[in-house]
Amino acid sequence: MLSFSERIEAAQANPERIAAIQRAAMRFYNHRQEGITSLPDADAARDLARKIRAHTIAHLDEYLLQLEAAAQANGTQVHWARDAAAAQNTIRAIAAQNNVRLAVKSKSMVSEEVGVNHALQADGVQVVETDLGEYIAQLSGDTPSHIIAPVLHLTRQEVGYIFQDNLGVSYTDDPLKLNDIARQTLRQLFLRADMGISGCNFAVAETGTTCIVTNEGNGRMVTTLPRIHVVLMGMERLVPTPDDLAVMLQLLARSATGQKMSVYTSLTSGPRRPDEPHGPEQVHLIILDNGRSQALAGEMAEILYCIRCGACLNACPVYRVIGGHAYGSVYSGPVGAVVSPILGGMAAHGDLPHASTLCGACQEVCPVRIDLPKLLLRLRRQGVEAGQTPLWLRMGMNGFAAAAARPTLFALAQKVAGLLLGGTWKTTLPAPAAGWTQFRHFPPFDRQRFQDRER
Repeated sequence: MLSFSERIEAAQANPERIAAIQRAAMRFYNHRQEGITSLPDADAARDLARKIRAHTIAHLDEYLLQLEAAAQANGTQVHWARDAAAAQNTIRAIAAQNNVRLAVKSKSMVSEEVGVNHALQADGVQVVETDLGEYIAQLSGDTPSHIIAPVLHLTRQEVGYIFQDNLGVSYTDDPLKLNDIARQTLRQLFLRADMGISGCNFAVAETGTTCIVTNEGNGRMVTTLPRIHVVLMGMERLVPTPDDLAVMLQLLARSATGQKMSVYTSLTSGPRRPDEPHGPEQVHLIILDNGRSQALAGEMAEILYCIRCGACLNACPVYRVIGGHAYGSVYSGPVGAVVSPILGGMAAHGDLPHASTLCGACQEVCPVRIDLPKLLLRLRRQGVEAGQTPLWLRMGMNGFAAAAARPTLFALAQKVAGLLLGGTWKTTLPAPAAGWTQFRHFPPFDRQRFQDRER
């Protein structure tokens, strides 16, 4: 696997894609501003949402058991998965027991997290993504670069060539025609599928209901047409009551895309009843831990408040410059820089907490006001304690500490810095500081020390 620096270099080598990411992220960011303004007393709604999330996470064990009991009362089969392997094994067993040959999926970051597609395909099950963005990514062998817009890094021209090469259709970059092509191709798959797989934006502990929020009708096709519906849910993605769900839904779409509500908000409560002609024969709910309980037990528990709206990605100046693939994880942007080290370990993702200016834009737009800068700093500290700090940074900090503890040496360093870097802002610096001035100016040192001015 490429290092973080190498992934950034690879992203920067494709300026057209970075430009596409910046345009899309800014559009989402501006729509979010308009959407939040349309909510009466938005600050109070965000405060209430944070209170709900904090309460839920603090009592997660109780609400998970309540959810299990309510879901089972609805006829849903509930499974617990400690890690990705357990989730894979559970869904493979369900598929094998029911002779599943074709599975269709609604967009689910959790399924990406645990590698559901590869696990089922290894057993001979055909798995088709049906969210348009995910479908495009699957056809091209790509991976999602954004939580809510999987292929926001692609231009419509690139999508046109992907469809031409993989579906045998004539080239077009007309979005309406591209949508029609995907719709015609996927409709037959919905009708033939044995299993539908979805994620879960929220589950309601009181009623055992699962909720998915989409802007495409594929979500309802996946959850209602196949005879088996499997819901993959991160263990933190629940609310206590339907009233709490209503609060979250007021903020989710506004924060994600600027809409007051997404086009489709689907609530499902178990398999079809004997008197119902439509719906799945079986519903399975897989509740996934995969490192979440470890976060819950430590100082990173606040990240479990996240409702996966993607607003922090759109606001983040780093994400806009490097894109989602540079993070090397299913989850990108500020939330990914926190979640990925928790789920995948600091050894694999220890660089990500440093992919931040700590400007606070992510916290400002977060619908539940997660203090992401604080969490990033905690992860940086953990990296230092684990001995992951690069040699050049350790030497630099040790040098600064040595100078700061010796007034004469510190005064000399100030004088030298003033002579070399004083007077004007530096638009370029030599290596290794050249990376800094590639995107920003270096502030000048004052030629005269503050202590000298006061004498």
